[in-house]
Amino acid sequence: MLKGLFSFKNRYRILHLTWFAFFLTFVCWFNFAPFATTIGKELGLSDPQIKTLGICNVALTIPARIIIGMLLDRFGPRITYSALLIYAVVPCVMTATAHDFNQLVWSRLLMGIVGSGFVVGIRMVAEWFPPKEIGSAQGIYGGWGNFGAAAAEFGLPSLAVGTAFLSGNSTNWRLAIALIGIVTALYGVLYYGNVQDTPTGKIYKKPKKNGALEVTSVKSFLALCVSNLGLILALALLTWRLAQPKIHFINQPQMYMVWLLLALLYIVQTYKAVLVNREMLIGKKIYSPSERYQFRQVALLNFAYVISFGSELAVVSMLPAFFEKTFSLNHVTAALIASSYPLLNVISRPSGGYISDRLGSRKWTLTVVSTVIGFGYLMMSQIHSNWPLVAAIATCMFCAYFVQAGCGATFGMAPLIKKEITGQIAGSVGAYGNFGGVVFLTVFSLTNPVMLFNTMGITALICASLCAFFLKEPKGSFAAGDEEFSETVAQSSPVLVEE
Repeated sequence: MLKGLFSFKNRYRILHLTWFAFFLTFVCWFNFAPFATTIGKELGLSDPQIKTLGICNVALTIPARIIIGMLLDRFGPRITYSALLIYAVVPCVMTATAHDFNQLVWSRLLMGIVGSGFVVGIRMVAEWFPPKEIGSAQGIYGGWGNFGAAAAEFGLPSLAVGTAFLSGNSTNWRLAIALIGIVTALYGVLYYGNVQDTPTGKIYKKPKKNGALEVTSVKSFLALCVSNLGLILALALLTWRLAQPKIHFINQPQMYMVWLLLALLYIVQTYKAVLVNREMLIGKKIYSPSERYQFRQVALLNFAYVISFGSELAVVSMLPAFFEKTFSLNHVTAALIASSYPLLNVISRPSGGYISDRLGSRKWTLTVVSTVIGFGYLMMSQIHSNWPLVAAIATCMFCAYFVQAGCGATFGMAPLIKKEITGQIAGSVGAYGNFGGVVFLTVFSLTNPVMLFNTMGITALICASLCAFFLKEPKGSFAAGDEEFSETVAQSSPVLVEE
């Protein structure tokens, strides 16, 4: 795996093109955080409004990752990723041209859809790499792509300052945000013309039924319904936050109306799940042992991604302002220091997947990493203004390594649950990462950084305990390949399929 990593041939070409697509979506998705205080001052936003925009930024990613997962399984990653990259220019331009809080809310809600791009690459990489290398490949895809968050933190402010002369202000944040959207859309066209869904000769497996996740037992169906409810409740929580007096984006009657629509959405979602799984529910269809999987495994991976990526979303969104206020730093310096948290993604997320490949147990890799995440956040809760700045940065980087390694370890397992619904499983896991982001950012908006770090730390320790007792090793976790995947096929050169 590592020997060919720095080549741009065969399956590694697909890996590099795909992680860079993910990288650009994350630069777009996190392009608000580095300018939060600047935009707040220029547009006269209150602190609660700025925090709410951070929540809006991750809100629609929750349903978007589920929907994108379904589209992905049906249409393939080539079309799905290309369309999403081109779409990114819309919310970027909306943010760049916003002049009040309401316009920013809509632009950041729409930007959340861009954050669902991660799911697409999970399926693409899974198609091109065998199970024994899936952790390393997914870790590289996720880690190098996640570096987009760090690039947004230190790259966009530098671009804004460098082009300040064009606007007459100290920073030209509008140009920086708009420009990254245009670049991402152009790359979407390039991506479409240079990748294919599978190696030549390999069949792209699609689910037999669309509209909801297919499960293989009644217990799994009930767990699926509970899982879907959790995502609906996260959106209800965001709606409540937007109706608070200090925010007042919507009023109380509008809040109740949105809640009603969310309830109807859940009913429709459950109805579709019943239709997809009807034969199993009435006992007409019984799955063979080779076809079965436990949704409990998906649920535990959901939880693991809540405490890894969900917490990372929250920290990346608030860390620049945290350093700026705690250590009385200027905006650019605080943003550069805060970038140390997502910066480690280049190494830490791939290492989480690599360790998962080499340790011989994906379950215990995830369990141990989740435990260290818990203690890492409890350490971060102790940071205050009397700390040496170097010690605070070191603590953040220690925690960041294990948080991002946890992301890699989670997706070292997710593609191995059931191949033909990998997109939907990845969508579910990814959506719960955003669920965690919404919940943790809401905790932060109502309390303070100390309470946020403590909450994330305790939650991570609970997750580690559940993984230790209930998580199971996926079948074929370390197989060299499967009946449709040989090393020869995996290393075949990409040849575009005629449309």
